[in-house]
Amino acid sequence: MQYLVAFVLGILSYALINNVVLVRFYGICSFVGVGNKVKSAASMGIAVSFVIILATLICYPIYHFILVPAGVPFLDTITYILVIASLVQVVGLFIKKHSPTLYRNLGIYLPLITTNCAVLGVVTENTDAGLGFLESLSNAFGTSVGFFITIFLFACIRVRLESSNAPKAFKGIPLALICAAIMAMAFMGLSGVISL
Repeated sequence: MQYLVAFVLGILSYALINNVVLVRFYGICSFVGVGNKVKSAASMGIAVSFVIILATLICYPIYHFILVPAGVPFLDTITYILVIASLVQVVGLFIKKHSPTLYRNLGIYLPLITTNCAVLGVVTENTDAGLGFLESLSNAFGTSVGFFITIFLFACIRVRLESSNAPKAFKGIPLALICAAIMAMAFMGLSGVISL
């Protein structure tokens, strides 16, 4: 029971308090680039979440059972990038087959998941911090939930802002960045609520 509570608190901590986009500033490119349409943002959030969780499940054993015993743990980054690139190709083919319109809407941002700092940041952080398997999985789930919540909320806000009566100088990206800053302050206000 104690492990389950720690696992759930870890997920909540990584999702809300130590949010990948608003606190750690990973994945800003897709956050701003796709965050102007709700459906595209939700799909990107799901795709990134899927890649983060699978990359963690695959990279943890590769690092601990192949790279470290072989004496080449310094090859972790290149290995992680290869795993992430392979997963992104699978996700891209799946989306292209089942929803060609969504595939076109995501455009360049779908292949950019390969270089998304959020994905690489999670798997690298897991090994750099020496997290165990359950802690790594908690980090992956929490980061995925946090990324999805953030990009989805941001897209909803941006859709509403398009019909707002804002000054011309603030229309588009400037107003979106101001909203992102306010969201970041709101999420950072949760710090100290959960202590592990």
